[in-house]
Amino acid sequence: MKPSDKSSESSPTGIETRLVTSGRDTIAQSGFVNPPVVRGSTVLYPSADDLRAHRGTFQYGRHGTPTTRALQDALKALEGPQCAGVALAPSGLAAITTALLSVLKAGDHLLVCDNAYRPTRNFCNGFLARYGIETTYFDPLIGAGIAAHFKANTRAVLVEAPGSQTFEMADIPAIAEVAHQRNALVLDDNTWATPLYHRSLEQGVDISIQAATKYIGGHSDIMFGTIAANAKAWPQLIENVRLLGVCAGPDDVFLALRGLRTLAVRLAHHHQAGLAMARWLAQRPEVAEVLHPGLESHPGHAIWKRDFNGASGLFSIVLKPVSQQAVDALLDAVSLFGMGYSWGGFESLVIPFDCASYRTATTWAPAGPALRLHIGLESPDDLKADLARGFEALNAAHRQ
Repeated sequence: MKPSDKSSESSPTGIETRLVTSGRDTIAQSGFVNPPVVRGSTVLYPSADDLRAHRGTFQYGRHGTPTTRALQDALKALEGPQCAGVALAPSGLAAITTALLSVLKAGDHLLVCDNAYRPTRNFCNGFLARYGIETTYFDPLIGAGIAAHFKANTRAVLVEAPGSQTFEMADIPAIAEVAHQRNALVLDDNTWATPLYHRSLEQGVDISIQAATKYIGGHSDIMFGTIAANAKAWPQLIENVRLLGVCAGPDDVFLALRGLRTLAVRLAHHHQAGLAMARWLAQRPEVAEVLHPGLESHPGHAIWKRDFNGASGLFSIVLKPVSQQAVDALLDAVSLFGMGYSWGGFESLVIPFDCASYRTATTWAPAGPALRLHIGLESPDDLKADLARGFEALNAAHRQ
């Protein structure tokens, strides 16, 4: 499937153009292509009347600067016409927790997909539980069957499609329809595809969240989060953002905006290289299963093809049964695949994972050890050669 902008028919410019031009005002920027990095807290008012009325484009650095405004305008263009506003957070997790706190109160009930980002689960099971908010986890493949999990006090549903370790594909439109019939809001962790490849706000999601640390930044040098909301959810969200004092630093804002400008070309490479590597790995004798929704063999492929414009470079593989020593031999033998707990940058990464201990609505029982891979911007041929060396080391250790 070739990545494309499904909304291009109704838009005067393609998404690639909007990524490059949105949020730019070269007149205000004195002709410079990039906006200046405004580092500021205090904003001075010209008169006492202006001060009393809080009259002015900007009132205080925490509430926004010309730099943050440029990024927010560009992100709104990326999120699409359903986006009423974008809030910025100092990390992806901060974006998730801020969004949840904006829609929940003590005594509420929250539904969360069982393949959610583990720190999200930790927040729900720890912080939210302490404040009297109950969380129920559901099978991400449940679709409209999620209706059975609703209670009278269910206020929100959090989905992640695909899950960032096991890559199940939730039917977001079906889940959103059920949620809205029961006056609940839908939140989506859209980090894997970004709004470039998945316009979740156009599929019934009320709040779309990204760990912009990943593909928006794109260079593994910032911590950042974004929270986009539709007109229904935006007033409540932005009020909560201000009450919590959530904001992002100016240098990270600038780097996120810089990364956004090249998102289309970078993600196209991640898409193509990721699929090429997934297909190659599916043929390896050491691999039992490849978990990539872009593959025709994936159980969620039809949903991915229907709802997504493309794929990123993140997916997982399940190895055939081998010892931990053999897995470690593979990890120690590769050189282009670094071992680190992130993804979305220009570099390729690999980590082992086992989510069996914290799944509660589903069972994770793979055929063998699992590895999560991020395919970076290196040559796929070089990455294949690197993994081939790793498999040689795995096989040698397995034979011992």
